Amino acid sequence: MNIRELDGAEALTRADELAEVLRDCVEGGASVGFMLPLPAGRCEAFWRSVAAAVAAGDRHLFVAEDEAGRICGTLSLVVDMPDNQPHRADVSKMLVHRRARRQGVAERLLRALEARARALGRTTLVLDTVTGSDASRLYEKTGWQRSGDIPNYALMPDGPPCSTTYYFLHL
Repeated sequence: MNIRELDGAEALTRADELAEVLRDCVEGGASVGFMLPLPAGRCEAFWRSVAAAVAAGDRHLFVAEDEAGRICGTLSLVVDMPDNQPHRADVSKMLVHRRARRQGVAERLLRALEARARALGRTTLVLDTVTGSDASRLYEKTGWQRSGDIPNYALMPDGPPCSTTYYFLHL
């Protein structure tokens, strides 16, 4: 397993692989901002917009590649913050393809992102995830602090509402 950061150009050229990971996660029930059924091209369009944000310096995109070099996980550090929050960044779109789960991919992505945030001088990271999810257990295990829950915050991909939990980490 290889964890690395993509630049905007490579993110754009690999948008189809990134889209496959996103599609698999949504079809597997992950509430990550998309609803089923996913329209054709929706996932690719999302990753093209992410690639543009990476190219602009607003986001850092980390991927996990399997032994064959295929992307099997992703995580973003959003650094485009308001003027009064230059010390903060948001963590976004922790996605691990179902074929690569339970292999430490998510934790390795998270550690790479945290190291990059430190190198950028960011001292406060914030994220949200579905309450009680595997991701929430990972964040708590790796030292993230639970801030609170918001009931009925979002919808699961098949429609029912779900609660979200906010977490933060001081680096």
